[in-house]
Amino acid sequence: MVEETRQERPEITAWMKPTCGWSNGVRAVLAKYGLEYDDRDIINVPDHFLEMVNVTGQRYQPSLRIGDAVLADISGDELEQWLLSSKVVAPVATDDDTPLDEGCADHSAPASVTFGS
Repeated sequence: MVEETRQERPEITAWMKPTCGWSNGVRAVLAKYGLEYDDRDIINVPDHFLEMVNVTGQRYQPSLRIGDAVLADISGDELEQWLLSSKVVAPVATDDDTPLDEGCADHSAPASVTFGS
């Protein structure tokens, strides 16, 4: 017997980098379960970065708000475990081989970011 998932899907906001292994892992999990979300670019839109810091209380990504829950600095693997344990989704099979827990290719070279004028 397959366990029922919640009928009402929660609102999801995801603060991520446009190109990052961890962000792509989160995107792959959200796509796997057909979850719609607001993908907020924290690199090219400084206000999205500041919003993430205000909501999550920290500066690391990917970070998500799913309904009332805040998941900060989370990998695709961790997100999938949370979605399943919280019964937001039911298990599904997929052929997608996107790595769910892989860092950014340029992770060792942090960028300098300046806000304001």
